[in-house]
Amino acid sequence: MVITKDKPFTKDEIKQLQEQFEIYIKTVIDIKRKICSAGCDRHFDSEKILLEGGSHQSDLWGGGLDLETKVIDFKSFINIRPSDSNRSNEIHNEKTRKEFEKLMKYFFEEIL
Repeated sequence: MVITKDKPFTKDEIKQLQEQFEIYIKTVIDIKRKICSAGCDRHFDSEKILLEGGSHQSDLWGGGLDLETKVIDFKSFINIRPSDSNRSNEIHNEKTRKEFEKLMKYFFEEIL
């Protein structure tokens, strides 16, 4: 189940987001509009939802959360964007990375 919102996920919503991979939740965050789309099978599914909702490609970054270790990761194929100076699947720009991490902690404050 994919849930897209601008408020933190509730415990019940987090349980729903776990349906896809059980211990890992994939996320895409619009770091400018502060909207998170989570629970997708592939990051591009959430990316599409956000783009259709008015987000701009350059503001969308993907990653995920390991629910066992509580480790946030910054990896997604949607992050490979030479036009935004990101030539890897990992977010390299330190400012973008910190904003993504801050928003992950906000959206998943129930468990982080």
